[in-house]
Amino acid sequence: MKEDMLEVLFYLFENYIVDGIEWDTGHTEIEEELLGAGFESKEIDKAFQWLEDLLVVCEQDSITLFNNQNVNLIRHYSDDEVSRLGDQGRALITRLVYSGVLDLNSREMVIDRVMALDSHHVNIDHIKWVVLMVLSNQPGFDDIAEWAETVVGEGAAFVVH
Repeated sequence: MKEDMLEVLFYLFENYIVDGIEWDTGHTEIEEELLGAGFESKEIDKAFQWLEDLLVVCEQDSITLFNNQNVNLIRHYSDDEVSRLGDQGRALITRLVYSGVLDLNSREMVIDRVMALDSHHVNIDHIKWVVLMVLSNQPGFDDIAEWAETVVGEGAAFVVH
C-alpha cells in the first residue's frame, strides 16, 4: 500500500499533468485509478486538496503580489521555511528567480506549496517537483514545458511508485 500524499501527487503529475490531460479532482474515474494503483483514500483526498489549493494560489497571482519584479529584493524566510526548504532548496529558488524561470509571484507560490506538503522530510527533488507544478499552472507553460522540465528537473527523481 502506498501511504504518502507525495506519491499520489507524483503519480498525478506523471500521468496527467505532464501530458497536459485535463482532469477534475472530483472525477471518480481518477480516484478509482489511484485506489487501484494502491493509494489510500485519505492520501488521495490530501493530494486533491493540495492541487485545489495550488489552483487557488495560481488564481490569486492575477492580483499580482509584487508589482515591482525587482529580483534584487531580499526574501527573508521564516524559521519554518528555513527548516522545510533547507539551504539547497532556498538556493535553488533564488537561482530560478535570478535566471528568470520564476518571478517573485511564482516564487511565493512555490514556497507556499512546499510548506503545504504533507511530508516529514522535504528534499531538493520535492522542491523541484513543486516548481514544475507551479510553472505548469502558469500561462504559456506549454511553450516552455520541455525546457522547464530540463532546467528545473535536472537530476530530480519524480518516479516513486
